[in-house]
Amino acid sequence: MSDAEERRGPAGTLAHRVPDLGALELLLAVARLGSLGAAARELGVTQPAASSRIRSMERQLGVALVDRSPRGSRLTDAGALVTDWARRVVEAAEAFDVGAQALRDRRDSRLRVAASMTIAEYLLPGWLLALRAERPDTAVSLLAGNSAAVAERLLADEADLGFVEGLSVPPGLDSAVIAHDRLIVVAAPAHPWARRRHALPATELAATPLILRERGSGTRQVLDAALGGLARPLIELSSTTAVKASAVSGAGPAVLSELAVREELAMRRLVSIPVDGVSLARELRAVWPTGHRPTGPARELLSLTRG
Repeated sequence: MSDAEERRGPAGTLAHRVPDLGALELLLAVARLGSLGAAARELGVTQPAASSRIRSMERQLGVALVDRSPRGSRLTDAGALVTDWARRVVEAAEAFDVGAQALRDRRDSRLRVAASMTIAEYLLPGWLLALRAERPDTAVSLLAGNSAAVAERLLADEADLGFVEGLSVPPGLDSAVIAHDRLIVVAAPAHPWARRRHALPATELAATPLILRERGSGTRQVLDAALGGLARPLIELSSTTAVKASAVSGAGPAVLSELAVREELAMRRLVSIPVDGVSLARELRAVWPTGHRPTGPARELLSLTRG
């Protein structure tokens, strides 16, 4: 190794050879104010701490930077040269900080949400209204689909936060339970099930063609798992609203979230059918890519769902 290489030290140790930004800012303040004490006060540190930092920087660089006297502090010739270099480093760091803040501002000015249909239609509007009160400048886009589609959006970096209602967390995602829901069997008042005196056996429900959501939906997953299999669908539809409308029209019985049919039950457009021998409770979850905890507006929306 040459003498020059030995003086420079091993590669990759720049952070150990160059003073930190705080020390460089202190040196610049001493140069501007002509007093170590005044520089310490401006930066909010004690004078002994400032003196110690200057001495540490001098040891690190191997040159004297400041001459101290009762009349104040004066830069040495080496100190004046180092100060010029320090000014460029601090200006570059300030430019770096401005750029990083611009990136944070751009990130925080938008929020991409992907949600399964029930959550998108019946829970998200209230959460987004609360978020707008906290962050009026954040533009929110909502992608509604089934739980499988939500996972695809997140893993493709097309959404910042997702909400699903299936049985399990899709691979590649972390999650948090934000609410609980219950599926209920509903039918139009004229349907024979609406006049039953006893609860519907789970076996009969499983054997009956129903109006169902498409495969990949959380509702379909929960129902299929709870019953151990389903008959061929009477009708298969891609939205909760379409399933509900078909049931109201009398096309056949359906299984929907309790959240989705409150109004129809209250107005007797649909009737809830008790079912014996099966639980149709489920958890609603917020999801995000594994290892990437929500930040910015996504984190704020997540906190609102738990309020």
